[in-house]
Amino acid sequence: MHLLDFEKPIAELEAKLQDMKKLADGKDSSFDVAIKSLDKKIIDFKKETYGNLTGWQRVMLSRHPDRPYTLDYIYEITTDFIELFGDRSMGDDKAMVGGLGSIEGKTFMLIGQQKGRSTKQRQKRNFGMANPEGYRKALRLMRMAEKFNKPIVTFIDTPGAFPGLEAEERGQGEAIARNLKEMFMIKVPIITIIIGEGASGGALGIGIGDRVFMLENTWYSVISPESCSSILWRNWDFKEQAAEELKLTAKDMKNQSLIDGIIDEPLGGAHTDVKLITQAVKKVILDTYNELSLLPSKELIQKRIHKFCDMGVFSE
Repeated sequence: MHLLDFEKPIAELEAKLQDMKKLADGKDSSFDVAIKSLDKKIIDFKKETYGNLTGWQRVMLSRHPDRPYTLDYIYEITTDFIELFGDRSMGDDKAMVGGLGSIEGKTFMLIGQQKGRSTKQRQKRNFGMANPEGYRKALRLMRMAEKFNKPIVTFIDTPGAFPGLEAEERGQGEAIARNLKEMFMIKVPIITIIIGEGASGGALGIGIGDRVFMLENTWYSVISPESCSSILWRNWDFKEQAAEELKLTAKDMKNQSLIDGIIDEPLGGAHTDVKLITQAVKKVILDTYNELSLLPSKELIQKRIHKFCDMGVFSE
């Protein structure tokens, strides 16, 4: 089990609790009081710890290796998911996945960045960093969803679009810019959920949604804390400070009206109870679709445009 630095004191208490339970083994009732007391202390300590995480700690939690990825959510919330491949131009980008799946009898087009768990999988998925063909595949699937009048759900979890020379040669900037332009005009509802990292244009390339939600322990920003630190301070040593200044957490985003809602995670993070978090995401998708499906296409598009045009606008 992978433990982050701030989780180690909790793990020590939990190990102590297990030792006490083994020693008690139902033989001495006096242990029961101590066990219950320690159990309550652990729960309170968890609530205090996870309720007061810093920006950097939430970034670390969003990158937890056991955290569910896009396909984990898709396979949990859908029945009969059919993955679709290729951009019909260059090839198939394994860092971007998508396809059709049914949620409670309603067909959705589900698209998102996919990371890998083992070294081999990470290389195959390019660490969740899509190439231009990944964004072109995503747009192809969105256009297909529009053609057949199917709502779209996008899952964002990427450290950014792939910054390699070959990606730039194949038009990385153009592919993302085209997605931004085209997504505004899609005639079906688009629901966007940030399930992990939401960095830069790599995230925004599939992030133009009628409703945008963030899981509690995720982040969304134009730049990662490490890159921000390297630019401003010429090294990564100030990444914690950068994370605070960037205001990149779900709560920060909601306070600035940049997202529509926050999906609560199980105590300790999404990876501690995958069933619970996937059901919470499923409920948000269905409730949001039921709301958006009542709007005519023209009104849906106009509201989507105004939603993003209003961001960053202020008066003195």
